Amino acid sequence: MSEHDEQAALTRRFVSEALQNPHNAALLERLPFLGLPDAWLVAGCLFQTVWNLRSGLAPTAHIKDYDLFYFDASDLSEAAEQAVQDRATALFADLPITVEAKNQARVHLWYERWFGYPYSPLQSARNGIERFLVPCTCVGLQPSNAPSIAQPTLYAPYGLEELYAGLLKPNPACPHLPLFEAKAQSYRERWPWLTIQAAGHVAAGGPFYNDDAAISSVFGLKR
Repeated sequence: MSEHDEQAALTRRFVSEALQNPHNAALLERLPFLGLPDAWLVAGCLFQTVWNLRSGLAPTAHIKDYDLFYFDASDLSEAAEQAVQDRATALFADLPITVEAKNQARVHLWYERWFGYPYSPLQSARNGIERFLVPCTCVGLQPSNAPSIAQPTLYAPYGLEELYAGLLKPNPACPHLPLFEAKAQSYRERWPWLTIQAAGHVAAGGPFYNDDAAISSVFGLKR
């Protein structure tokens, strides 16, 4: 099997596993009804579903909320974002989950106030996915606009190997180490088999893999 075929197989596996969470499936089915530009289902609800299945847990276990990203530079006001949030809350009101919709065009307006670090403007929702604190968690699914294509589109800018390996390391695109460390610890409290790599060392609880080839070899994921 070629590298391209292996990556395609891993993509199919990820999408299939993410959709085993019925809330993800419902969100993706209804997301187009919001009519949002550059809209994606992102982050924890996707990769945490995969980690749950890896751990023998229910697909929905330990997932705190479900995040929707969109990009609308035409109105950067908090009021406009709140109006979208209200529409999303109404659309998914029958689901027993918390859904949060965030306009990635305005993240730079509030990020430093909330998290204490400057944050340059994003250019798209995909750009927002690229800046998650942990590279292996940089994933998003977008419903297909083509009736002939049933599967959603996956965006995983740093690949999926480290996600399946459970390797948590800082993202150079968002190098806010205290935030990374808190986030990584929160993940490992819920999924103890995860490995944290930070500042040249790895926290106890898992092995250290210092390159992608090692990860691929140990976890059966070829490059």
